[in-house]
Amino acid sequence: MSIIVKPIAQSEKAHMLQERRNQYSFVVEDGANKIEIAKAVSDLYNVEVESVNTMRYGGGKKKMKHTTKGISFERNKTYKKAVVTLAEGDEIDFYSAI
Repeated sequence: MSIIVKPIAQSEKAHMLQERRNQYSFVVEDGANKIEIAKAVSDLYNVEVESVNTMRYGGGKKKMKHTTKGISFERNKTYKKAVVTLAEGDEIDFYSAI
């Protein structure tokens, strides 16, 4: 089981963090802690991790539907996001394998 689900590279904020602060964003498993995330990133990409910040997203109301039985709501999926700060000089190239 992999701790890292996928990298977040398509958002504008994630791209800015990569350029200015050498920070990379990942969607990770809900039960993963910061130590496990740092070890998984360093093993997968062969880089030195300085720090890890985590946050949880989602779970709110997404969409309202009017049906014959009343109003029903859908919910957003919940996920955990990790922002990993790398040591100076290290970088991750997500597009090298394309």
